Amino acid sequence: MSHDEHSPTLALAISLIEKASVTPEDMGCNQLMMDRLEAMGFRVESLCFGDVKNFWARLGNTAPLFCFAGHTDVVPPGPLEQWRYPPFSPTIENGMLYGRGAADMKGSLAAMVTACERFTDSLKRQGKPAQGSIAFLITSDEEGAALNGTRKVIEVLEARKEKIDYCIVGEPSSSEQLGDTIKIGRRGSLHGRLKFLGVQGHIAYPHLADNPVHFGLAPLQALCAEIWDEGNAAFPPTSFQISNIKAGTGTDNVIPGTLDVAFNFRYATASTEAQLKIRVVEILSHHTQKYTLDWHLSGEPFLTERGRLIDVAIETIAEITGIQAQTSTSGGTSDGRFIVPTGAQLIELGPINATIHKINECVKVEDIDYISKVYEGILQRLLDQGS
Repeated sequence: MSHDEHSPTLALAISLIEKASVTPEDMGCNQLMMDRLEAMGFRVESLCFGDVKNFWARLGNTAPLFCFAGHTDVVPPGPLEQWRYPPFSPTIENGMLYGRGAADMKGSLAAMVTACERFTDSLKRQGKPAQGSIAFLITSDEEGAALNGTRKVIEVLEARKEKIDYCIVGEPSSSEQLGDTIKIGRRGSLHGRLKFLGVQGHIAYPHLADNPVHFGLAPLQALCAEIWDEGNAAFPPTSFQISNIKAGTGTDNVIPGTLDVAFNFRYATASTEAQLKIRVVEILSHHTQKYTLDWHLSGEPFLTERGRLIDVAIETIAEITGIQAQTSTSGGTSDGRFIVPTGAQLIELGPINATIHKINECVKVEDIDYISKVYEGILQRLLDQGS
């Protein structure tokens, strides 16, 4: 298939994947999208914070405001020699498009743009306006620190009281078939860095030392055994996991002075950040006072209750693909955590996520076109006066 024979969505996806936008670099992806949106009449604003390039684009001034949200940055490709094709030389083989970002999430970005192009062209042909406005919130800081991206753009929008009513984040949400899963929320992520404080000494003279590995084992076991909550209808029970543990000087004859532990909660709305922190301290303090503990909140849990956006998405997926979509809150964090607190109804809807962040990341070519049709169908149902 020559480049000229590619569908507009596939051609744009290929152009985006060719740009090696490893987080937080954008490498011209934003400009490529901005040019297409400006041609449709969008008012486009570049919003740069630190080394992160973001943009906000809006078409129309009336409510409701429908927003496509996404990111142009990708994770590093890893060992290049393990890729079937160079990760930034998008290649089609057996109906699959290979390249870093194909699924997460440049295929979705291309689908958003072309869905809007067809939708706005249709309205122009009919000579009628949209019943509401369309916006794009695009960042290059989702796969990295996520400090200067969507979080900062939302602060700008909130300051000028510009409210998103409906939002689709183009994260790869599907499991086995395109459209089989819609993410309607995500668990919160709370990190802890725990340091047990002992006394270093010679291993032959333990009475002159205080081994933090020894007195740290019991409280760690208690934390691992704790049932934090039972979850609820939308979320599984809260999960506690130790990710890193470190002690010792590297020699066999020294009792270490400290034991460092990194852990993480993926927590449901059945618990709060404050409750988890209090319970951790209670468990630790029951065993020892010889520790320090620092916390970092990556994101609070969020959930979109069943409403207009979810209903419309399920209807549209069924019409386009014949699949009955299921709702889910599984997976890691997403930029939805910065948007939902503003009051927006938000879902994540995109291609199959089986290869994201992996060597040989790929997406079905036909799925890129299908997801564009789904996005267009959702726009029609929400914003077309005649629908």
